[in-house]
Amino acid sequence: MRLPYFLARRFVAGESFQEALPVIRALNNKGLSVTLDLLGEHVTKQKVAETSRDAYIRLVRIIAEERARRAMQAGISIKLSMIGQKIDEDYCLKNLRILLAAAKECNVFIRLDMEGSDATASTISLFEETFPEYPDHVGIVLQAYLKRTERDVERMCSLKAQVRLCKGAYKEPSEIAWQNMDIIREHFMTCAQELIAHGRYPGIATHDDRLISATKIFVANRGIDRDRFEFQMLYGIRPQTQEQIVNEGYGMRVYVPFGTQWAPYFARRLRERKENVWFVLRNLVRT
Repeated sequence: MRLPYFLARRFVAGESFQEALPVIRALNNKGLSVTLDLLGEHVTKQKVAETSRDAYIRLVRIIAEERARRAMQAGISIKLSMIGQKIDEDYCLKNLRILLAAAKECNVFIRLDMEGSDATASTISLFEETFPEYPDHVGIVLQAYLKRTERDVERMCSLKAQVRLCKGAYKEPSEIAWQNMDIIREHFMTCAQELIAHGRYPGIATHDDRLISATKIFVANRGIDRDRFEFQMLYGIRPQTQEQIVNEGYGMRVYVPFGTQWAPYFARRLRERKENVWFVLRNLVRT
């Protein structure tokens, strides 16, 4: 496991919040927003799900305390499978409501991450169940390579929900997901343009230069203010580009993974699609 750990260190900020804290502060000091991602997923026991829920709540409160000292600005990203989605959807909803109540009390934003397609409908359902009560404190991720996503984008725009749009990293069958990268890019931009024009402060999550350039051209041509959306990238990937985008006057948010479960996280990302292996290797040297 030494080689994977060596690679993972570049993309995982630490095994604990205290290890990740200097990274978060350094990013904030450069004008970069942060979303924390406590690693873990696919919980199948209620006791573990409740432990994960409580860990998220502690993280929310720590963020609020750090913010009060003007030491940090951050939100968090959660996987619903960590708080019981794979056990029972009603049980997960109960845990999610408890977490969102704490987030609202502490004024910390929670993003519901999107996992494989077997969880897409459930994740959107749980989001729509809680969004009316917590419209300023919960958002969702949508994956552009799924053939259903353009309809989901329209729905989220009508709700004025905050969406993070990404390409999608899981290996999915051609019946439900586009496979060709040029086609995926085309649908990504269709969704991005809809979200920027009609949504509520979307996150355009990509490391793809073509998509970044296309987004900049779109907003320039439409006369859309740069503060209507933000770009998003992952920690450790193209850090100089992240700073450059901020210096150009765009918002940039960095997703910062941390936690003891870095090994399954990193290995799963590499197993899901062969493209992920080359993506990681290329970005060890890219800026």
